[in-house]
Amino acid sequence: MPKHGKKYRAAAEKVDADKKYELKEALGLALDSNSEKFTESLDVVVRLNVDPRKADQNIRGSVVLPKGTGKKFRVLVFAKGEKEKEAKDAGADVVGGDDLVAKVQGGWTDFDRVVATPDMMGQVGKLGKVLGPRGLMPNPKTGTVTFDVKQAIELIQAGKVDYRVDKAGNVHASLGKASFSVEDLEENFNTLMTALVKAKPASSKGHYVRGVSVSTTMGVGVRVVYVP
Repeated sequence: MPKHGKKYRAAAEKVDADKKYELKEALGLALDSNSEKFTESLDVVVRLNVDPRKADQNIRGSVVLPKGTGKKFRVLVFAKGEKEKEAKDAGADVVGGDDLVAKVQGGWTDFDRVVATPDMMGQVGKLGKVLGPRGLMPNPKTGTVTFDVKQAIELIQAGKVDYRVDKAGNVHASLGKASFSVEDLEENFNTLMTALVKAKPASSKGHYVRGVSVSTTMGVGVRVVYVP
């Protein structure tokens, strides 16, 4: 068992693991356990009543958080010709075609987000073993396979987060930094939840959102009362 610090233990004593808290109080309790050594992210886990094995229930998408993520991402773009110049002008950190595919295939992964133009996906598809496990494979559903690379880059830096349900039916996402105000985190939370509710598949019967909890990266998990 990991040994937690005094701040974590003090915050944990304030949280009733069997209780669901109103959002504002839950966020405040979660922030109480933020490390003093560095600013953690404030994350949310949403348990959905879906079966990810069914294609229409494999929830995946993206949403732009109104208060941003508090992060600056290193963006890689696979493009060629005029789109390569467009990506560079839009602020992409790394841009290239076949040569860049080969570099990534060789194990280079010094980037946080990936965008690709549709005409590059034949080559980018070879990178599944490298990009897939990190959740970085470009996908039309998240707006990362597009000829409008300028908009894709701008949205990423503006606070776009991608979400995808895991095998257990959970969606994990960051709501921003623990240095954000509770009000800003609350606004980001509501924006994300609205997107998830809109993504509910018609084949999902019963109560769609089964549970929600928030926590800092290394902090105490706090259950949230949520009614769509």
